[in-house]
Amino acid sequence: MVFPGDDSMPVLETDIPEQKVFNNQPFPLVLSPGSKEWEFTKWIHWFQNNTSFIQKLLSQYGAILFRGFPVHSPEDFDSMVGAFGFKDFPYIGGAAPRKQVTGRVFTSNEAPPSELIPFHHEMAQSPKYPKKLFFYCDVEPPRGGETPILLSHLVYQEMKQRCPDFVAALEQKGIKYTRIMPEEDDPSTPIGRGWRSTYAVNSREELEKRCHELGSELEWLEDGCLKVTTILPAVKHNSEIGKPTWFNSMIAAYQGWKDKRNDPTKAVTFGDGTPLPPEDLQTCSQIMNEICVAFGWKKGDVLMIHNELVMHARNSFVPPRRILACLVA
Repeated sequence: MVFPGDDSMPVLETDIPEQKVFNNQPFPLVLSPGSKEWEFTKWIHWFQNNTSFIQKLLSQYGAILFRGFPVHSPEDFDSMVGAFGFKDFPYIGGAAPRKQVTGRVFTSNEAPPSELIPFHHEMAQSPKYPKKLFFYCDVEPPRGGETPILLSHLVYQEMKQRCPDFVAALEQKGIKYTRIMPEEDDPSTPIGRGWRSTYAVNSREELEKRCHELGSELEWLEDGCLKVTTILPAVKHNSEIGKPTWFNSMIAAYQGWKDKRNDPTKAVTFGDGTPLPPEDLQTCSQIMNEICVAFGWKKGDVLMIHNELVMHARNSFVPPRRILACLVA
């Protein structure tokens, strides 16, 4: 692979054992330094100069794993993401408890290590979502802890074949997400983010305004918790690759939105409130497990994901593990 205006070939396309091939191209694309001589600041300039081409690669492949680059700290990761010039995306409306690390870097979902986080597009349960995601491995886990990824249009294709009536109903009715959240964060659950931090507000009045802007309905419960309901399409028909994508958090909600406040069978339904058929959801989950790629994290890895094309998840793990994230528009 030759980058425009680059004769020195500082970056090489490499491979990893876990890669899969779809339509004659690898997934994910893996890029590594062709030389170990460059210092980090020189790489920052290289990323700045090649941003347009890397964006084209991201649209083509869906995900790029940068492996072997001298990204040694959260601050380096912050600088690398900043080099691409994307606009930062605030984490407003997401369910996962997170902590800020640097200006644009925060922790990934801090759910207990034993918890498996199912496949989803980041913030697909909100009408406003990040277009691209970056993940950085600061501490690689001794076992497990992969971030499986998959091409969303393949899920749509397989579901259309195996469950055509279900897909037709989803495209007609849309999908309804219902989440009950406390006032403050509850780190004991993968969806324990409180309503204050979820919507970056300090009062109920601010919250009600924010939910109105997002097109969500809200209800205050007697215990002080907030019930938020949003109806959205379950399939995206205008993706960059010109193919329908399974753009939703259906499986994540059905399998993962479960705690003392939330019931998965009520957390996600058809847009008209009727239940989703369990057998079709099982088929969908099976398809995702069949086509996904789960590679072991290495210290310094940076994974760039096109959020409209690729879904991600998290496997359980043996600590320690520290994966950091950035969201961009």
